[in-house]
Amino acid sequence: MNGPLTDLRILDLSRLLPGGFCSLLLADFGAEVLKVEDTGMGDYVRWAPPHYEGADESARSSLYLALNRGKRSIRVNLKEEAGREVLLRLVRDYDVLLESFRPGVLDRLGVGYERLREENPGLVYCAISGYGQDGPYRDRSGHDMNYLGLIGMLGLTGDRDGPPVQSAGQIADLGGGALMAAFGIMTALRERERSGAGQFVDVSMADGALSWMAMIAGRYFCDRVVPERGGLELAGSLLCYRPYACRDGHVTLGALEPKFWSAWCRGVGREDLVEKQFESPGSEAHAEVERIFMERTRDEWQAFASEHDCCLEPVLGLGEALDSELVRAREMVVELDQPGAGPVRQLGVPVKLSRTPGAPQGPGPALGEHTDEVLAAAGYSADEIAELKDSGSVAGPAAGAAGSFMA
Repeated sequence: MNGPLTDLRILDLSRLLPGGFCSLLLADFGAEVLKVEDTGMGDYVRWAPPHYEGADESARSSLYLALNRGKRSIRVNLKEEAGREVLLRLVRDYDVLLESFRPGVLDRLGVGYERLREENPGLVYCAISGYGQDGPYRDRSGHDMNYLGLIGMLGLTGDRDGPPVQSAGQIADLGGGALMAAFGIMTALRERERSGAGQFVDVSMADGALSWMAMIAGRYFCDRVVPERGGLELAGSLLCYRPYACRDGHVTLGALEPKFWSAWCRGVGREDLVEKQFESPGSEAHAEVERIFMERTRDEWQAFASEHDCCLEPVLGLGEALDSELVRAREMVVELDQPGAGPVRQLGVPVKLSRTPGAPQGPGPALGEHTDEVLAAAGYSADEIAELKDSGSVAGPAAGAAGSFMA
């Protein structure tokens, strides 16, 4: 299936979540994404549990398949000179190179940005790292929680008297890394249409996550008041904008505008609470709202919300959410055939284009599945490919490959 990015070619040297999700977004809209993996275990996420039953061990991980549909895979050993030459030859015909190594790794191997743009001046080179290509934390290791802790978001998440609460989703990896990288790549490509020149896109997951704090930081810059955990209006400090326990679970009340709060109060026959909208948790009014919510079930509150427009919805479990009317209607669960594993369900494409919509472009590749095909297209002869394999500079599909996500 063709898509709006069909003419875009991407070399993806990244591993795990941020880079994988970034190139997934682009692949779903038709970009050709070639995973450039090492000649060992490849992308670590291939070996992450749980696994589907299937013929190829390297393409059974549910996490791997969720991030790598519609891509191809080649195995290259960048520690070998001939392997580096393969990358240099490939990059001449690609628009984008995406990587997620610590800063300087590819430079030390002799295939960093400056060397690659000698081969392709129009190359858009995107590097996703924890703390950016410069600065005091440039060389530090880290994961999602570390970044959120350093930029102030984790410390503000949770109740006033409780500990910081980790999000179930990876905010820094996805929001600060993958989305910012996709935006940076497309911005650089748009500028290239005018100048003809590529450029380096430096994406820091800490920077990207910090940008999500725009409203909170804006208020701090204005009044210089340091917010406390549980003290932010949109993070639990208003009784009109909080999750509440009900008879058989929880619901969310997001009645921030007075019209919605008034609708809720009138609906429960408590117009006396209208003036209490912005009181804090722990107040008598809050206790009364808690008591009212315990009088009904989630389904009863959902029916109430259908009658009274007041920004009230149930808190669903993941299974309930994925099988919900909303998710089905928006086609946010899709099914594709994974060779050896059969039909596999995954999340759908979140951005809907009216004329050139995105869609899964195919299954996830086995480790090194396309090595021979890609090298032949790059001009290598059968003898040269065999020689590269014999020298350990590249590798094809790995029969019986095995690995460990935590290795």
